[in-house]
Amino acid sequence: MSSIILLDFDFKKLQNLTMAGNDSISDSAINFATKPTDYKHWQLRIDGPKATLVMSVDDDNPLRDGYELKLNSYDLSVDIELADAIQRIRFEHPEVKVVTFCAELDKVFCSGANIYMLGLSTHSFKVNFCKFTNETRLYIEEASKNSDITFLAACKGTTAGGGYELALACDEIYLVDDGSSAVSFPETPLLAVLPGTGGLTRLVDKRKVRRDRADVFCTLAEGVKGKRAKEWNLVDGVFPRSKFDDALIERTDAIVADSSERLVSPAIQLPTLTPTIEDGNYSYEYVTLEVNQDDRVATLTVRAPKEAPPTDLETIHSQGASWWAIQAFRELDDALLRLRFNETQCGMVLLKTVGNPDYVLAADATVDNYRTKSRFVSEVAHLQARVLRRLDNTAKSFFAVIDSPESCFAGSLLEIALSADRVYMLEDEDEKIGIVVGPASKRLPMANGLTRLESRFYADASQVEKVLASTGKISTVDAEAIGVATIALDDIDFEDELRIAIEERASLSPDALTGMEASLRFAGPETMETKIFGRLSAWQNWIFTRANATGKTGALTLYGRPERPNFHWNRT
Repeated sequence: MSSIILLDFDFKKLQNLTMAGNDSISDSAINFATKPTDYKHWQLRIDGPKATLVMSVDDDNPLRDGYELKLNSYDLSVDIELADAIQRIRFEHPEVKVVTFCAELDKVFCSGANIYMLGLSTHSFKVNFCKFTNETRLYIEEASKNSDITFLAACKGTTAGGGYELALACDEIYLVDDGSSAVSFPETPLLAVLPGTGGLTRLVDKRKVRRDRADVFCTLAEGVKGKRAKEWNLVDGVFPRSKFDDALIERTDAIVADSSERLVSPAIQLPTLTPTIEDGNYSYEYVTLEVNQDDRVATLTVRAPKEAPPTDLETIHSQGASWWAIQAFRELDDALLRLRFNETQCGMVLLKTVGNPDYVLAADATVDNYRTKSRFVSEVAHLQARVLRRLDNTAKSFFAVIDSPESCFAGSLLEIALSADRVYMLEDEDEKIGIVVGPASKRLPMANGLTRLESRFYADASQVEKVLASTGKISTVDAEAIGVATIALDDIDFEDELRIAIEERASLSPDALTGMEASLRFAGPETMETKIFGRLSAWQNWIFTRANATGKTGALTLYGRPERPNFHWNRT
């Protein structure tokens, strides 16, 4: 079977859907909560230290009507389940040391993102879809690095486009050598777009494929097979079909045998998050997201623990997923995803916090104390970092607003303010309004590998230590002096100045703001992660709107039809 995947489709239906407009297909409310018993596209199997994630995409259960998920092609619903499965392996199955990705279909591992889903989706959905799938694949890599889990891709069949990108996220890739199965990136020759989930970056930065070979590979729609795939380092090994299963068993056995001693903790079950949704507002136990549709402005508020958090490991383990340190950040994560996909018109977000800063600092201290002693606490620390990176990578304008003695930008919650594009603080005579710095900053890195303080003070590393050395509540005046507050105003000017700033920001081009913010948020060194998201912001936001891809005669629009695309040949 060639790696060029042509899916049967009702083109008359596609034309009717496209002519009717596609907002209802792609941008209606999406729920990100799921659990293994609800999976439609994956099977999670646990066998002691081994886990297997079987891709078994249900053709008839796409995220939206209008397309079928044939040949293990995927849409957002498939990736929502995958992200959930990776999270559950880390928390609910701490015994797992190796995860193998495979497919139930014969001769097909994964044919990539469903092309008709992309064709029917709005531009914002396509880009957010690519961002979410990128984050999921990065979390696989992060689990390999921080949780001592080895991921294998068992490609027992055609592995094309996003299917190969999933394989690239794994530590090792094995391909069946049967004369037909290949790995491929057919997006450029077939669709006039690019591998949207970090494919090109991983190819050269992670797999270190030679540039000239990568050039050939990315323009071969049929892909590369067998020994050449191994020779070019596109895969780690090839086995004939008769020996493939045994070779994978031997390899996973070796990984388990070679695994070093690990931290232990009880399995922690992750309950499904069920926010109350009313009039476009989302309410969780510790997080609220209020959306003003008319002004295109949202307010995202995170609350501190309601009481002094536990400090002993036994109680923390017994609280499990209801422990503030994990629950509040899981809720924040869910709210950010709903903000991205369900509130596309909202471009301005005010970040607020409420509660007792001492309780936040106590929870942070407990995480710091036990993260090298409990696997569960270690995973909570990594989850907090992942959620904050999700915030960094969200294409909205963020203003942190610190205007009340009840504000609680302390410790790990201060990172929310430091992730914002601006920090507005109200000056009060009694100096009851302020922020509190804590050591949590050091374990919550951004995508560039730096802390948010290091990124903020990239020109003056000594300032980072000065800020970290601050003790107690830092008043507004002092916060401005040390460079944490962007703008500090008294109560006469604060409300009006903030209102004007919000209105001004909301009036600017969202396209220009997305590019500007993505460029400014990540000072300093480049990493594979910053390259992926930086290029995604530029590449996909541009290429997905170009006529060569999505115009009336574009390659993505005409995919699978008898007509050939009609390209504009001017290079820009």
